[in-house]
Amino acid sequence: MKVFPFRAWRPPPALVERVSSVPYDVVDLSEARALAADNPSSFLRVTRPDIDLPDDASAEAQVEQALRQFDSFRRDGFLEQDTGAQFYAYEQRMDSHSQTGIVACCHVNDYDAGAIRKHEHTRPDKEEDRVRHIHALGAHTGPVFLTYPDVAEIDAVVESWKQADPLYDFAAGDGVRHRVWPGSDPASITRCFAQLARCYIADGHHRAAGAARVAALRRGGGHGDGDEAEADRFLSVLFPASQLQVLAYNRVVHDLNGLDTDGFLRAAGDALEIRPEASPRPSGPRNISMYLGGAWYGLSWSFTPQDAVAALDVSVLQDCLLGPVLGIDDPRTSSRIEFVGGIRGTGELAARVDSGRAAVAFSMFPTTVEQLMCVSDAGEVMPPKSTWFEPKLRSGLFVHEF
Repeated sequence: MKVFPFRAWRPPPALVERVSSVPYDVVDLSEARALAADNPSSFLRVTRPDIDLPDDASAEAQVEQALRQFDSFRRDGFLEQDTGAQFYAYEQRMDSHSQTGIVACCHVNDYDAGAIRKHEHTRPDKEEDRVRHIHALGAHTGPVFLTYPDVAEIDAVVESWKQADPLYDFAAGDGVRHRVWPGSDPASITRCFAQLARCYIADGHHRAAGAARVAALRRGGGHGDGDEAEADRFLSVLFPASQLQVLAYNRVVHDLNGLDTDGFLRAAGDALEIRPEASPRPSGPRNISMYLGGAWYGLSWSFTPQDAVAALDVSVLQDCLLGPVLGIDDPRTSSRIEFVGGIRGTGELAARVDSGRAAVAFSMFPTTVEQLMCVSDAGEVMPPKSTWFEPKLRSGLFVHEF
């Protein structure tokens, strides 16, 4: 693995809380506008330029607006560039959970060669959106969230960085605390990662794919090649696998595919083992909690699929119930199913069913990082919406310009 220090554009400490923002892809347009309201320095104005444009603004208009905002952020002092290249330690604390990653640039060659491993397909429209944004700005404005098997030496180096006073220390609006320290001894980090065979994308597949495509475009345009081309490096935060927190990614289905409640319960019982009066949160893997008709039911199974993907709880639900009983043949494209991040809690699932917005909801046990790695190592992809990592990385803390 190749990792590189870089000259970050980043907010002055006095402005970091106002500049930094949620990632561009976790909020819709109305939510982004509300978050950025009355805050001209919100980084959402760069990553979600549509908040300052008419609803029907073209893709070209949006990237032009993003570039204008990026230029103004640098001109007006919302972002300042480091004098030299360096790594950073980035700690996030959410309730009792804490995780610390290394902010660095990774190389598109590792992505293209499969040393940076994927676990999901990208959507062409979303990938194209990232290509336009990265190419127009000449910068990576949001990091790719990567994980790697724990390395004690890397942990020790990062802990030594954290003995100094933090460069940033603030709590975001959602209560998550973010702290950042500049790194020292970059050679030790570079050497440690050079001994790693692979790392894994936890979140940010479209950002990584977009970065690789832009690097190829710029190489074709004569902007340089190899390790000397800054565009061949993309912004990342790399976390040891043991520190990550994966929450459930739950499902709600709008209708019962023509069945009434009793008919659906019978069909569910034929497909899986079912029990009444279950907890809203499944107790472990191979268990799913289902909310239907004002009550929680438990679903479980005793068979063990041999394939790494088929053995995932989300796959068993799809293969045994969502597909054959509810007619959700392709959850990527079906308009009858929605995915609800575990951060919203099981109360959100019950509320959607009770209000009539959904007919049935499924509360999942979180997919593990080990399962993600197993699927990635097998060269397979996870079913859609299999993992929900929390806390999310803030955007605007670091920008990599090339």
